[in-house]
Amino acid sequence: MTKVSVTILTYNQAAFIGKTIESALNQITDFEYEILVGDDFSTDGARDIILDYQKRYPDKVKAVLHSKNLGQNGLFNTIETLKLAKGTYIAPLDGDDYWISPHKLQQQVDFMEAHPDFSACFHNAFITYEDGSPTQEVNPSDQKEVIGVADLIGEEEIWFMATSAVMFRNGLMYYPDWFLKSTSGDIPRYVILAKQGPIGYLPEIMSVYRKNRAGASFKDHYRDARFLRNRIMMYEGINTETNYAFDRTLRRNICRYYRMELDARQYHKSYFRRAALALQYLYRKQPGAEEWREIVRDYVIPQWMLKFYSFFALLPHRLRGTS
Repeated sequence: MTKVSVTILTYNQAAFIGKTIESALNQITDFEYEILVGDDFSTDGARDIILDYQKRYPDKVKAVLHSKNLGQNGLFNTIETLKLAKGTYIAPLDGDDYWISPHKLQQQVDFMEAHPDFSACFHNAFITYEDGSPTQEVNPSDQKEVIGVADLIGEEEIWFMATSAVMFRNGLMYYPDWFLKSTSGDIPRYVILAKQGPIGYLPEIMSVYRKNRAGASFKDHYRDARFLRNRIMMYEGINTETNYAFDRTLRRNICRYYRMELDARQYHKSYFRRAALALQYLYRKQPGAEEWREIVRDYVIPQWMLKFYSFFALLPHRLRGTS
């Protein structure tokens, strides 16, 4: 019986995928596990590396090769790969991350077996940076040990579970329409899992999360209107999914994205679009007087009108200066 399905999701990560697969192969367990490598139609040679591992480890590694890129920032690659998973538990792993403890799977399975009411568990991880910035830990020393839905909801975006650190029970995930449209997989996934049972934390550092230009984290542009609209849609979906139990908090979070959208590069030269968005933001946020004046001044009143006003407001001073 397969106890764990390791699902490695990758796209154009030939420079990293070998180390990622090796870290999964190096696990020491007292149970059977499989490694499914879902490749989203890579064109950089990653497929050849994946097929080589399948050839060398046919009883352990299975290549899941799609005939085209499935899109949505890898979400559909994830869904299609998970459909093939036979394990009781799922251990996801991005194609540029890797595990550093050979006991990671065993420790998490032991935890899940000891806590049958838990939907998932996660452990601490290192974050390494492509530019050589100092390595950091994902989780602080006082990380909460039992996570519920409320811990995943905030007025700002909350993230404290590296993909490579999570293990969850197979069969719990489902995909509402808003989830299928979301460019973020982790945020809604953890909310849906937490709805079905608490998520436990193991403090040991057992994986590495790389931040590099080939990774999904570098595609989240907070001045891109499409990304911001997608975040608004996602959090509105989460609000519905949680039966509006956190409505006030989520509405404040959503307002943040409306505010950021005012500075989206697509609207830089579009006065009418920005003005309409500004009025929508003011209606939703109901900000204080100072912010209200700033938004109206910077986004609602046309710049030519401000210049016209400034010219005539300063005209008496100019005239006095020349007299």
